[in-house]
Amino acid sequence: MVTILWSVLTYLLLIGGFLLGIVLIAHILLQKRAPSGTIAWLLIIFFLPWVGVPLYLFFGGRKMARHVEKKGRLDLEPASAIGEEDATVIDRILRSYTIPGAETGHRVRLCGTGIERFDAMVSLLESATRSIFLSTFIYHDDAVGRHILDILVAKAKAGVEVKLLMDGVGTLHTRGWFFSPLVEAGGKFAFFLPVLHRPFRGRTNLRNHRKMTIVDNRTVIGGGANIGNEYMGPQPYEKRWKDLAFTLQGPTVRHWLNVFARDWAFGAKETLSPEQLQIPEPLPSADASHTGIVQLVPSGPDVPSDALHDALLSMIYMARKRFWTMTPYFVPDDALCQALLLAARRGVDVRVILPRRSNHPLPDIVRGNPLRQIQDAGGMVMFYAPQMLHSKVVLMDEQAAVLGSANMDIRSLLLNYETAMFVYSADEIAAVEHYMENIMAECACGIGQASLFRALGESVVRLVSPLL
Repeated sequence: MVTILWSVLTYLLLIGGFLLGIVLIAHILLQKRAPSGTIAWLLIIFFLPWVGVPLYLFFGGRKMARHVEKKGRLDLEPASAIGEEDATVIDRILRSYTIPGAETGHRVRLCGTGIERFDAMVSLLESATRSIFLSTFIYHDDAVGRHILDILVAKAKAGVEVKLLMDGVGTLHTRGWFFSPLVEAGGKFAFFLPVLHRPFRGRTNLRNHRKMTIVDNRTVIGGGANIGNEYMGPQPYEKRWKDLAFTLQGPTVRHWLNVFARDWAFGAKETLSPEQLQIPEPLPSADASHTGIVQLVPSGPDVPSDALHDALLSMIYMARKRFWTMTPYFVPDDALCQALLLAARRGVDVRVILPRRSNHPLPDIVRGNPLRQIQDAGGMVMFYAPQMLHSKVVLMDEQAAVLGSANMDIRSLLLNYETAMFVYSADEIAAVEHYMENIMAECACGIGQASLFRALGESVVRLVSPLL
């Protein structure tokens, strides 16, 4: 009897697995993925179903309708964008993706060192009289994290509205009790997509990588730096990462505020009221220090298209003099890699600036083959060795620069929730160029040829990268 029941159960499992495989294959084919990613998922499900099916159920989701419907699409109003006749080609491309157009009247300041980032953050938080909305991927329980938390607690006790949003995976090692003093003081914190949730929802792969601190609905600190001694601090620190943040004032702040409000509503299950989102009177546009032209470009499942990815791709094809990209992880999809190769071949100054060794070994393995291809095509590969390089920067000709949280990899450009700021004004582009040149001055140029064993390893890992 036991044997019969076991045989029936095995048969039912096989049938169920087959039917589930068919459903997943149909779902994969309907997803907006690169062909390489689609083929990779199909192969692993077909040949290793007991591995591929659970992996896809947990990690395979991308712009899932049910997830998007629950969170809601970002709806950023484009009321005060500069006229179409004055917009750059990149700006016009982004507008076609429903991204609000670029606006003028901004003050932008780069924070290129950990001390500058810490001083800017502390100064801004201590100036708050109305509200502090802080979103970060990682919040470390260390001296810097405790210092920032102490300021948040003090401000909450003083009646300032304080809301802290963190990613569930990025802040996995910082326990909720660490933030208890903030709650006791009247502030609030929440985790965006906690690690522990109902299984088989396909959401584990969707992380909130956005970083923004918004004070009094007037000033933003954005960029790639998280909260912790690795990223900022009051004193020099030998192991601190090389990173970049910026402060921003001007009309585009309202878009950053709306992005935070949507993320907070999803993570904390609390909707911010119109009064909480009210923008104070803007600083006079005639102020000579407010001439920056910028454009906020969010990406992620709550954005209906891949505007950030496609804008970067367009910039590579439009580049006539140079295309420089600085990123901690270089895992481009086939389209970006091919565009960089063609740009280098037509004589564009293509430079890829990376850490000699990042904090994640797999991306360091995957990057080898595309970097050698770019180098062989005439591009320049540059490695920064003094510290981990975590800056995310793009510079195209004298026309545009891109700063923000997104890496030049598949995860950032096609999966994660990210924010990027496109900059079109000459002074700000020159400041970005100066920052990149200072880092390149400390870089070693060139990537060596791979041994047979290394080449095989890179090829195998490269096959896995589209599964993201």
